Amino acid sequence: MSAKNQIVIPREAREALRLKPGDKILVVVRAGRVLVLQKPKSYRAAIRGLARGVYEKAHVNKERQSWD
Repeated sequence: MSAKNQIVIPREAREALRLKPGDKILVVVRAGRVLVLQKPKSYRAAIRGLARGVYEKAHVNKERQSWD
């Protein structure tokens, strides 16, 4: 870490994420670990489909049946 609190992302990681100068990244800290992720250009596109099929799962159907 530099005196300005800057870090260098190793070439392997930059290439794996296909990062270019000026790209935005997300730095997330979870359970004492740091995750570096490429910031999506569109959050809507990035999360599209995450809930697909959630209403067909057995636990949801069981809960719905308990409401009757």
